[in-house]
Amino acid sequence: MGCVSTAAHVGGSQVLGIILTALAEGNFVGKTVGEELRVPTMQDRISKMLDNSDAFIALPGGIGTLEEIFQIASWAQLNIHHKPIGLLNVDDFFNKLLSFLDQAEEENFIPHLA
Repeated sequence: MGCVSTAAHVGGSQVLGIILTALAEGNFVGKTVGEELRVPTMQDRISKMLDNSDAFIALPGGIGTLEEIFQIASWAQLNIHHKPIGLLNVDDFFNKLLSFLDQAEEENFIPHLA
């Protein structure tokens, strides 16, 4: 995320880092470029991301990334927002997840996600 936020900032874009307080205080994140907003919970982080974003793009990541992707997607399904959602599929990282979502759609567990 640091490389992406730095490139956006250098390119003149507004950058807002929404960081869990526990991660910031534990020195798990690097130096924030642009504005930083610390929040106590993942739910607060995702809500602030929704309030402050025009679109969502997920880079390869772990459980927290998956939580964010699915929370934002479920809110779109519930018409809480209509913002674009994308996955940056670096080196086919998300292929198995996309296959799973295709199967869930084919078996009518989820609607077509576009």
